[in-house]
Amino acid sequence: MNRKAKSLITASASHLIIIIFGILMLYPVIWLIISSLKQGNVIFSNPSLIPQSISFEHYIKGWSGVGRIHFSVFFINSTLVCLAVVACNIVSCSMAAYAFARLKFKLKSLWFAVMMVSIMLPTHVTTIPRYVLFHNFGWVDTYLPLVIPKLLATDAFFVFLLVQFIRGIPMDLDESATLDGCGRAGIFFRIIVPLSGPALVTTSLFSFLWTWDDFFNQLLYINTPIKYTITLGLRMFMDSSGQSSWGPMLAMSVLSMGPCFILFFTLQKYFVQGIATTGIKG
Repeated sequence: MNRKAKSLITASASHLIIIIFGILMLYPVIWLIISSLKQGNVIFSNPSLIPQSISFEHYIKGWSGVGRIHFSVFFINSTLVCLAVVACNIVSCSMAAYAFARLKFKLKSLWFAVMMVSIMLPTHVTTIPRYVLFHNFGWVDTYLPLVIPKLLATDAFFVFLLVQFIRGIPMDLDESATLDGCGRAGIFFRIIVPLSGPALVTTSLFSFLWTWDDFFNQLLYINTPIKYTITLGLRMFMDSSGQSSWGPMLAMSVLSMGPCFILFFTLQKYFVQGIATTGIKG
């Protein structure tokens, strides 16, 4: 057997193993979709992935909502919160990253180190202080605790991501812009922001996904059902008395994954794009 044949066999075996593991990892998602199409009395009694009959009654019942609240209200609330968070993160994190990557100021290394340490700080450590602070502000049962902190670049991971990306943009572009009369603001808006497109898209995508899937913070600060987001709306299908509506909850869970899948597969090509040389050519 020659070397080319051995390489082909090795590559085929590797791809087969990856496919098998991929199918195993997708099993919960496949089960969720199939179960949402089953009759309510066979969801847990028949674990087969091949349903005996297909029914959309769970989608109709689930979309009609819980109580007097239509499920579309939860979708709208989640979308508004996510878009606000994305906008705030893009503005604040890009500005903070530009300062760390390009500007010179006192104790710059110290503040950057503090920011990096904050990434390793568990979120639960600051839960009680944050709640007390927002309660004193009168922000509890509003979306402000979920959005306003993003204006202060509290997501240090995105700042670090953008700093690393901006450092890869040649300084020659900044110097050329300075000779043309651009100030710091002009360099930021006319050079850094356009060339940081892939990093900003990545920041936007992860901001949206993490906020869309967030349950703990939304449960902590939002108390009124009409203001609930999707994660809290799904929780309303569960009854502590044991009369949970599993079918509608599974159906709405499938629908809630739709925006995440669409965004991820649409924008995934921007994750690892590098455009430093593009900036020089342009």
